[in-house]
Amino acid sequence: MRAQLLDASRPSGLLDVIRHLAMVQNDTTAAVAPSAHLVCWSRIGSGYAPSDLDDLLDARTLVEFRGAIRPVEDMAMFRADMQEWPGSGPLRDWQVYLRDWVKANDACREEILQWLRSEGPLPARELPDSCAVPWRSTGWTNYRNVVRLLDFMEQRGEVAVSGRSSRERLWDLADRVYPDDPVVPAEEARIRRDHRRLAALGIARAKGPECPVEPLDVGNAGEPAVIEGVRGSWRVDPTQLGQPFHGRAVLLSPLDRLVVDRKRMAEIFEFDYQLEMYKPAAKRRWGYYALPILYGDRLVGKLDAAADQRGGVLRINAIHQDVGFTRSMTAAIDQEIAELAQWLQLHIEYAEHELSRQT
Repeated sequence: MRAQLLDASRPSGLLDVIRHLAMVQNDTTAAVAPSAHLVCWSRIGSGYAPSDLDDLLDARTLVEFRGAIRPVEDMAMFRADMQEWPGSGPLRDWQVYLRDWVKANDACREEILQWLRSEGPLPARELPDSCAVPWRSTGWTNYRNVVRLLDFMEQRGEVAVSGRSSRERLWDLADRVYPDDPVVPAEEARIRRDHRRLAALGIARAKGPECPVEPLDVGNAGEPAVIEGVRGSWRVDPTQLGQPFHGRAVLLSPLDRLVVDRKRMAEIFEFDYQLEMYKPAAKRRWGYYALPILYGDRLVGKLDAAADQRGGVLRINAIHQDVGFTRSMTAAIDQEIAELAQWLQLHIEYAEHELSRQT
């Protein structure tokens, strides 16, 4: 929790927060508020304004890369991997498939680069689709040729997200977005990123499965650690050890780095949670976009809430208690809910059963 800036001592500078966390996932789902804004608010509190994050993005002090907001200076640690895309050494079957698909659509790739070069930042829907081989998927990207090609061109370092119009990404040539900093060699960059990740996580696995946005493991960074009752090879940030800890009540985004690794969350915190927005309503246990509740050094429940901006209310559908809340826990969590509503500039509206609990 301390490594994630979730102890009682709140940070104040937004840029320092992002630099310490290394990345903030930029999911635009706004059932309560977009995840990036929830992550920043949960650290800084009422002093955080979403416009502050927008200003840093507009100034290119922060940039978006592969769906995550990162300090722009960190992009030098990704450029070597971009040059080696889809990977160095022997390629796996899926990497060969991606390489060959992009190569088969090279004419479309060149046409997209020419459009951006002449027209400037554009959303994917305004770029030409002249793909000779369509993108096939069993998911929502099926036949979304330009979207997938842009994703791979981003990983190759050819294009970059220059901003957003509403929720749409605006694409531009990468050399207009990223600074022309010296490229950090691939192995050195990987080690640096591992150390940055561990500093933000506190404790993490040495090895883990590949993840599309950000790895969950940290290699040989830090020191070896054992978590009693939990299998696996773990690494710990030694600077976090032996320090006093004072916690507080926190409402977390479902994509917060404290909980986004669901296996780590379950093993360390023994906390059962899933993001249920993609489930049918009848099969949800905790709600469409339930916020995990942190109290002190434990995850203790979930808040099922929804922001109705037009109606001017933050609807509290349920407060699920994984453990019985004491009076002090209830008071602290209720205060955090009130601060969330105030930050959103909404009035609280409790469901009938929650209203009776409150009264």
